[in-house]
Amino acid sequence: MSPQGLIQIASRHPFNDTVQRLQSGFTEKGLQVFAVIDHSGEAEKVGLKMPPTKVLIFGSPKAGTPLMILAPSLAIDLPLKVLVASDAEGRVSVTYNDPEYLRNRHGFPSELAKNLAGAGALIAKAVE
Repeated sequence: MSPQGLIQIASRHPFNDTVQRLQSGFTEKGLQVFAVIDHSGEAEKVGLKMPPTKVLIFGSPKAGTPLMILAPSLAIDLPLKVLVASDAEGRVSVTYNDPEYLRNRHGFPSELAKNLAGAGALIAKAVE
């Protein structure tokens, strides 16, 4: 389990390309992108400035529903989320919840962790 239950990886791509590669990767694997929250865009609307920051909310009811049936509290963490953020120097990173952290947090059986684990591979591929 990673510190604080988060996995962070650097992206080799610019911010907007990283967001697009994630969205495309999710769609290609049959996952649904439920929403994109543009934190920096919303900040700008109220006169505040922050580096580019978006959260993509994505998932699969087919994979997530069996988990939530066994561990209803998991609904607070599903659908899955990935944070795409750029720092002041323009370095882009993606951060998401460690599936093992979610399993420990909500107590669902380890054999069902595979329902969440595939997202990490998709995220890693999108930023390489």
